[in-house]
Amino acid sequence: MTTNIPINTALKPKDFATDQEVRWCPGCGDYAILAAVQRALAKQGIEPHNIATVAGIGCSSRFPYYMNTYGFHSIHGRAPAIATGLKLARPDLQVWMATGDGDSLSIGGNHFIHLLRRNVDIKVLLFNNRIYGLTKGQYSPTSEFGKKTKSSPFGSVDNPFKPASLAVGAESTFLGRFIDVDAKTAADVLAAAGAHNGTAFVEIMQNCNIFNDGAWDHLSAKDVRAERTILLEHGKPMIFGEHRDKGIRLVGTKAQVVQIGENGITEADLWVHDAHDDDPAHAFILSRMEWPDFPVPVGVLRDVQRPVYDQLVQAQIVEVQAGKTPDLQALLDGRQTWTVA
Repeated sequence: MTTNIPINTALKPKDFATDQEVRWCPGCGDYAILAAVQRALAKQGIEPHNIATVAGIGCSSRFPYYMNTYGFHSIHGRAPAIATGLKLARPDLQVWMATGDGDSLSIGGNHFIHLLRRNVDIKVLLFNNRIYGLTKGQYSPTSEFGKKTKSSPFGSVDNPFKPASLAVGAESTFLGRFIDVDAKTAADVLAAAGAHNGTAFVEIMQNCNIFNDGAWDHLSAKDVRAERTILLEHGKPMIFGEHRDKGIRLVGTKAQVVQIGENGITEADLWVHDAHDDDPAHAFILSRMEWPDFPVPVGVLRDVQRPVYDQLVQAQIVEVQAGKTPDLQALLDGRQTWTVA
């Protein structure tokens, strides 16, 4: 989290809303995400003029228009580059980035993974509706195998990305996840992301009711959510189910679903979640857990500390400026030059 910013405890969600008409399709999950972010920012108490919102291209990338903060609507897939430059130029700002599964995982894939590995102090909101919504319903990098869309009429034969696994592989220091309709988990994850010092990656499983309606119904519906998702809490055993009678046990590098009370299994046998484990192996196991074999983990999967890119750059600038002023022409010429006769 950006430090030395005054906190205003009187802020309200409406302080982060603009006078622009919110123009997403009625019923879109983006509305719930926008409201959740505005509530989270109000609660953290940082004034709107100390926050910037950057986006790429896509339905999710209309976000800056609806946020009463500094904002930048960039080009397709390049939001990480713009956000990084902004953070380096204005380290005093808290920077949030809104992107989609197409924007960041397709044309912007390289920018995305390098943002994570550098650990720039940026909060990344990945809206994952498993479809290209703005361009009217083509399959995306997260669409299921066999997905029939306008661009894959006989079913996609692509192996889909698992955004959380990709983030762990790129050494993301923070990994959070929530479903758009789960306001309580959204609040907790966004608060933790805002407080994190470094890149905070949050995957949001959201619905596109026009081109991919019901994308996450198998997890988000109230009558199944307790059985098919598991809320991770640091330092607590992994328990889920409508009656809180199921759990996750870790045997070596394999996760197992177990029934508490059967075969002598108690809460003491369950995997205790450690969000601050430096070793990414356990976070990777969590990122691979999918229904129907496992409940899908939501909450904060990983939250560790590592040197922060923009802070390292600022420290390097101070160190260089304190020493001898470099000869710019010599740097441009380099050590190996020649003259063409």
